[in-house]
Amino acid sequence: MLLVQYTLIYASVLIFVAFGGMFCERSGTINLGLEGVMVMGALGGAFVLHALSPNLPGFVIVFLTLLVSVIFGMLYSLLLAVAAINFKADQTLVGTAMNMLATAAAVVIVKAYNNAQSAGQNPSAIIDYIQTRKVFLIKAFGSEFNIYMILTIFLIIAAYIILFKTRFGLRLMACGEFPQAADSAGINVYKMRYAGVLLSGFCGGIGGVIYITAANSQWDFMYGVAGAGFLALAVMIFGQWNPLRIAASAVLFGAFRAVADTYSAFDVLTHLVPGDMYKMLPYIISLVVLAFTSKKSRAPKAEGIPYDKSTR
Repeated sequence: MLLVQYTLIYASVLIFVAFGGMFCERSGTINLGLEGVMVMGALGGAFVLHALSPNLPGFVIVFLTLLVSVIFGMLYSLLLAVAAINFKADQTLVGTAMNMLATAAAVVIVKAYNNAQSAGQNPSAIIDYIQTRKVFLIKAFGSEFNIYMILTIFLIIAAYIILFKTRFGLRLMACGEFPQAADSAGINVYKMRYAGVLLSGFCGGIGGVIYITAANSQWDFMYGVAGAGFLALAVMIFGQWNPLRIAASAVLFGAFRAVADTYSAFDVLTHLVPGDMYKMLPYIISLVVLAFTSKKSRAPKAEGIPYDKSTR
């Protein structure tokens, strides 16, 4: 049961972040900075959980945590939007810089906070939220589950409807496929691409706070979110930018990640290969899967290409 719980937790993280990347790339902008967006969302959420009293109603804690995570994620994603859409900067370089900046900034902020709170006695980069984290846990069928899993189901349904059944979703996809044609039909390509980037910040921020709080009561920002953002990008590509396929891929990748964290509970696995191999497994699998499936990938045709009206 422990393996199932961890699989669902990691699948929730990957679905949220991969959906963020999906919305962004469907609009025509590549967001390689999802790792950084996750870190900033996690930072905001962690501070809220740390600051709030555990005596507050559970729904208040949940709402405020998610709200601040979303705000942090969306604000940070604006760096990509401004650089890539307004200034037509190289989206790969901007995303890479965002990842590096987020982790470094998170470490500095948390160290400074701990240093101020402890009068210089505890300048570590760890922030705890032991008491308030419990509000996210619910008991059902004799086991503990996380409320994030319920939110993930709603996200899958909402993402499918928004992308394929609404005018907004169709316009978003048009901007990622044929922006010149979309513009000629009266669609503001710049606004739609901003919307895609902001949606990636929305989903990535929540994905970050899920990653650090679902199975932990404190977090060390020294290593950001340990490559979860890049793993989510692999899930998005393997899922072919389709919400249902991404969700199925996330469960598969989540299972491998869950094995990396729970192998010590199974005697057979502990004696099979060294523990470090299980920790490497999700990333090895992602490389193998992408190597064999990348030729068949059908990414949005205009992704990563800055839109210029003069080229119409």
